[in-house]
Amino acid sequence: MAWVIAIGVGLALAAGLAWLLLIRTEGVFLGRRTVIWLYDVYAGRYDGIKQFDPETEHTYLAEPILQRIPHIHAPLALDVATGTGRVPLALLEQPTFQGRVVGLDLSRKMLSVAAGKLAPFGARAALMHHPAERLPFPDDTFDLVTCLEALEFMMDPLAVLREQVRVLRPGGLLVLTNRQGLDARLMPGHTFAHDRFERLLREDFGLEYVAIDPWQVDYRIVWATKPGYAPPAGPLPLAEIWQCPRCAAIAMVPVAGGWRCLDCETRVPLGPDGVIEAAAAR
Repeated sequence: MAWVIAIGVGLALAAGLAWLLLIRTEGVFLGRRTVIWLYDVYAGRYDGIKQFDPETEHTYLAEPILQRIPHIHAPLALDVATGTGRVPLALLEQPTFQGRVVGLDLSRKMLSVAAGKLAPFGARAALMHHPAERLPFPDDTFDLVTCLEALEFMMDPLAVLREQVRVLRPGGLLVLTNRQGLDARLMPGHTFAHDRFERLLREDFGLEYVAIDPWQVDYRIVWATKPGYAPPAGPLPLAEIWQCPRCAAIAMVPVAGGWRCLDCETRVPLGPDGVIEAAAAR
């Protein structure tokens, strides 16, 4: 009888550990491939699980962002870890937003869902399958950089944050989320107490006007500005800001089936859904 109890306890512990590693912390301690796999698995149901609706997205996401950049009528925006295209869709659906958005993610199936939602906006939205730790854009490029509900699932959150700050132009707006509650405490090394995160942004990354405001049960929303000033980038097309994954030249041009670098002939395929397969560059 004792061995039956021992097996039962062992199975319960194993199930609890699996729940913690795969569900509660979404695979972050099992490595990048596990995180991507989980998001691929849930891609088709993700929006339904999160229960996004246009009115809420307008009120609590798009409108607050645009209110902080009222002087830029057509901003160039980058959404890191774009998933199913939540931020690009929220922005592009606003009549006052006349800019362009680049969305970047490593879950290919999430990007495919995003591509279907953003297709009506044509060239105003571009989606790239690419890691966030090394963004393929020059310094000081974007008027707006966003990364929502994602930093804690990165293998190196500070490296990702550093890249976001690098590509944000002086005077540009950075919008992040910071995890809170029990789930945050279950992810040491991937999450930050709010006061520590604010100091990190101010002192380590040199950002200013940092504010961490209430937003959702599991998250607070974080606003910050890059010091200095550069003229707004405006709605530049992707070809004018995308660095070749091999030689880093801004020389990518669209060709049949994808993109090609004029300098080194590197080719980047285009998926049938329009997603740029930058992770498969050759």
